[in-house]
This record gives sequence, C-alpha cells and structure tokens, in this order.
Amino acid sequence: MNTEYQDEYVKIIVLDSAIEAQLVESILSEQEIPYRLRSFHDTAYDGLFQVQKGWGEIFAPLSLKQEIVDIVEDIRSSSHEI
Repeated sequence: MNTEYQDEYVKIIVLDSAIEAQLVESILSEQEIPYRLRSFHDTAYDGLFQVQKGWGEIFAPLSLKQEIVDIVEDIRSSSHEI
C-alpha cells in the first residue's frame, strides 16, 4: 500500500451493479488508488440487500473522494451513451 495515504478509509460511493464494481475496481487498481470494495450480497438472504441498497460500496481515504466519484460518474455517463 502506498504510504502517502494513511488516512482513515471512509465510505465514498454506492455502486449499482457487479459490472460497475468490476470497472471501477479495474480503474482504481490501474491508477494505484487505494480502496476497499464491500459487496452487500448476503447468502442468507440471497442478495436481497443488493436489490434494496445497490450492489456494494467503495471505501477509500477521504482525500481521494472526488477523484473516485468522478471515475464512477464517468463510467455511469458512458454506460448511458451506449
């Protein structure tokens, strides 16, 4: 992990789908942006919470929030163009 980002991880944004999560994860890894991805899937309820809350969420240092939000919004806007 990059020692430049020793900040506490905070919730940045909720992701809508597994595909969106994979795209965001790929971009963040490629750009070496530290993050944690948490899925809302729960086997006991067969993914019920994903229907209600979204697919999952991204946690990262607060200092990177705007950069990550911009990446997710770019993905969402380009998926609407298709």
